Amino acid sequence: MTYFLAIETSCDETAAAVFTEDLTILANVVASQTDLHARFGGVVPEVAARAHLQRLLPVIDDALRQAGITLQQVGCIAVLNSPGLVGALLVGVSAAKALALALDVPLVAGNHIEAHIYACRLAAGRDIFPCVGLVVSGGHTSLFHCRSPLAFDLLGATIDDAAGEAFDKVASILDLGFPGGPAVEREAISGDPKAFRFPRSFLREERLDFSFSGLKTAVLYAVHGQGATRGGPPLTPQRRADLAASFQQAVVDVLTAKAGQALESTALTCLAVGGGVAANRCLRNALEAMSRQRGVELFIPPMDLCTDNAAMAAITVEKWRRRDWAASDLDAVPS
Repeated sequence: MTYFLAIETSCDETAAAVFTEDLTILANVVASQTDLHARFGGVVPEVAARAHLQRLLPVIDDALRQAGITLQQVGCIAVLNSPGLVGALLVGVSAAKALALALDVPLVAGNHIEAHIYACRLAAGRDIFPCVGLVVSGGHTSLFHCRSPLAFDLLGATIDDAAGEAFDKVASILDLGFPGGPAVEREAISGDPKAFRFPRSFLREERLDFSFSGLKTAVLYAVHGQGATRGGPPLTPQRRADLAASFQQAVVDVLTAKAGQALESTALTCLAVGGGVAANRCLRNALEAMSRQRGVELFIPPMDLCTDNAAMAAITVEKWRRRDWAASDLDAVPS
């Protein structure tokens, strides 16, 4: 049995995991940086990189301890080296290369976005490919035709803001704090999703791309007035909740509709959804309803596998089986 030690530092979560070649997850440790970035209202790349430097070794030690193995028992080092913040990625990639060299074991690298879809494979406990893959996170909103665990064809992506980024910015507009996704979701519970008629870009177009910049601006104008200069109506608690609910519903409507279009265009009957925004209960409910209506099998991982983590780096097992190991000059690839 080969033990894998995986590292993930693409953004603001310092993560390490231990799993086996049969995809059994023995440990999955994540050190959040939310408190560090909250005062800035978003992730500061330099702060994230420094925090990874401080936290990575303790996180690795914790993962090994939870898995009940020693570093010397590790047979392969895995790392997600793209995409992400270059400084943050470099911390994880450098550590992974050093560990592989010191232990004289193979190094395998994976794509962070594709790994979010592979988290669905982990949660399902069986093969889910081919499928339509929808990745919805702070930095990416993309649709893929996933022909196999290692063959992804891009169908469409956001042309501006990612859905998660829009959640963060709207949370800031509404003074809800950071991170924006959970904050907006909590506020939306007591709001009316039909209170505001916000735009739903490309909703009735055949293209499978996304755009959330206009939606974010519409919320800004609803709060501060046209041009964001004249001042809008008082932001009462109910108005804030209605704005949050209406914004959230607009995002959910677009994501669900485009996922349905992708299923139609590919004639596939399986939908896999990953990324931090996939933890949103409203989105999960809408995707479940759409999938039932279409007779499609839906895979969404549990909450701890939706947000950034190192267990999803188990996608690298697929490369390891092919002996597709990374070279010693592996680099961080931010995009």
